[in-house]
Amino acid sequence: MQATDLDSIVIGGGFYGCSLASYLARTEGEQVAVLEASDELLQRASYVNQARVHHGYHYPRSLLTGLRSSLNFSRFIADHPGCIVDSFDHYYAIARRGSKVTAAQFARFCERIGAPLEAAPPEVARLFDPQRIERVFRVTEYALDARPLREQQRGALSRAGVSLSLGSPVRRLRAVAGGVEVSLSSVDGERTIRAARVFSCVYSRTNRLLAESGIAPIPLKHEVTEIALLEVPPPFDRMGVTVMCGPFFSCMPFPPLGAHSLTHVRYTPHAEWLDRADAPPPDPYALLDRFERRSRYAPMLRDAIRYLPGLAECRYAGSLWEIKTVLPRSEVDDSRPILFRRDYGMPRLSCLIGAKLDCIYDVIDEVRADPARQTA
Repeated sequence: MQATDLDSIVIGGGFYGCSLASYLARTEGEQVAVLEASDELLQRASYVNQARVHHGYHYPRSLLTGLRSSLNFSRFIADHPGCIVDSFDHYYAIARRGSKVTAAQFARFCERIGAPLEAAPPEVARLFDPQRIERVFRVTEYALDARPLREQQRGALSRAGVSLSLGSPVRRLRAVAGGVEVSLSSVDGERTIRAARVFSCVYSRTNRLLAESGIAPIPLKHEVTEIALLEVPPPFDRMGVTVMCGPFFSCMPFPPLGAHSLTHVRYTPHAEWLDRADAPPPDPYALLDRFERRSRYAPMLRDAIRYLPGLAECRYAGSLWEIKTVLPRSEVDDSRPILFRRDYGMPRLSCLIGAKLDCIYDVIDEVRADPARQTA
């Protein structure tokens, strides 16, 4: 068997890649390297998202997703001190028409998953249009600040002895005796390194990396998405609001920029496509770079004002754009399972994608359950 340079290589310096690498080095005692294409960690989907620390409320049509979020909530908060913003109240409102759940169904769901719920105080309930909203609930759900999270992850990698290579885009993978060879670009040109195992944590570029390595794509759906940023008036500056459960919206703090994010089920996605098995998958980030970015904040806000008239005083402050990638089956019930494919396309290559940051614990469980690791 040919010797390898490392125990594990993690491709992708987002939250999942950093967390997995730290776990492998700290808990499993492995020699680990993280390869990140950009010049900084947590730059893409780990940063450009709703910044919601999920407690399960968002998934009343997927009991398993809601339950996993509820179980992971306290653990995630405890593991990321200094990154959690809880200085606001979060409210979930159930629409009278167009919602896929009623207020009573939502309350039963929250009881089943153990997510605390109470009626919103009258002064908050009055902010909503009673003709459009059935009930408003106060929930326990916070926001995440990606800036300290980035520094926390960098520190964790350093303390665990993980080798970090920024500005190192991976070109292709190749199976070799005893492991996987990774070809990557660096300031010195293309070079290769080897490891006994490789974990692909590149999210939207998963199929692009697989295609460049001669491996069949995984069925995935991609969307070009817009998160509008707003300056909100009192009392909304101390609130987060989510209207459920259908073609509605969320408006909640986005701590990294000191603004509120506005997302809308109908208007946030600007384009979508499925990776096909019979055609090379496009590079989603190249498509995003070329995409003509015409904001839809105006129709987002107009619709939100129908339910919360006071939002008419908001001021648009810009937009964040990113690629969102999900499993096609998630469109049916809004579930957010992790994707974990072990030995995908070649031995000792694992591909993983998660839709929510708290799913990292499910990823660690999958890695820990690897039969090959248990018998090594």
